[in-house]
Amino acid sequence: MSKIAFIGLGNMGGPMAANLLKAGHRVTVFDLVPQSIQTLVEQGAQSATSAAQAVGDAEFVITMLPASKHVEALYLGDNGLLKHCPSSALIMDCSTIAADSARRVAQAAAERGLRMIDAPVSGGTGGAIAGTLTFIVGGKAEDLARARPLLEKMGKNIFHAGAAGAGQVAKIANNMLLGIAMAGTAEALALGVANGLDPKVLSEIIVKSSGCNWSIEKYNPWPGVMENVPAARGYAGGFGVNLMLKDLGLASEAAISTGSVIGLGELARNLFALHSSQGHGQLDFSSIVNLVKQEK
Repeated sequence: MSKIAFIGLGNMGGPMAANLLKAGHRVTVFDLVPQSIQTLVEQGAQSATSAAQAVGDAEFVITMLPASKHVEALYLGDNGLLKHCPSSALIMDCSTIAADSARRVAQAAAERGLRMIDAPVSGGTGGAIAGTLTFIVGGKAEDLARARPLLEKMGKNIFHAGAAGAGQVAKIANNMLLGIAMAGTAEALALGVANGLDPKVLSEIIVKSSGCNWSIEKYNPWPGVMENVPAARGYAGGFGVNLMLKDLGLASEAAISTGSVIGLGELARNLFALHSSQGHGQLDFSSIVNLVKQEK
């Protein structure tokens, strides 16, 4: 049984922490939302009144936060978490942030004699709940080896992408493609329905044809086609439009820094930005279908 501090208990972090509890680990949790802490306490976690208190005697520190600014503030602020982590602790940041931010925090950790990996995830809230996430890790191989037993309690696939920050680069590339695929899937379904097709029949055809992709096969955006996805519950929960927009922004930043061409990525970013500007930023990103379908 390991002593784990888990900070950030949102739609992804909460279920991830719950799976560590189910595996028998001692998990101390902290979040800025008291109800999120209470939910985990009811499942057997210990609560902390601050992030610094949470990491007091931790062997592993896991964070799952919304954006680069939150991660840097938590770890590098005036009273940053790096000043409170035990020297023997391994830090795992599972947030999706800019690779440069991940490298800055990892370098600061190394300067204090701490070990750290960036381990962003793929698989959505369903994967977080089921413990089938994909972890994309940047950092030293020996640190990943130490983290692996815990990662295996939260995920099914674990990849070592390279040195510090590499996990973030791979995750950003993946999420850019996801955003493009979801926007394309939404447009394809909307086109078919506008021309008289049943969205469920069209989805079945695409799944067995060359247009098949994860968005239509596992996360169909059209209401009434698939159960247990955000489209079946008014696009509540899941992976928010604003989070997808953030990741597409990270892809844009990465492309600018290397002179890479991401024409489709930028088009997807513009679509999600428009959708967000219309008041839908907190809905699941599959709600992008509402931007393109014709209401009757």
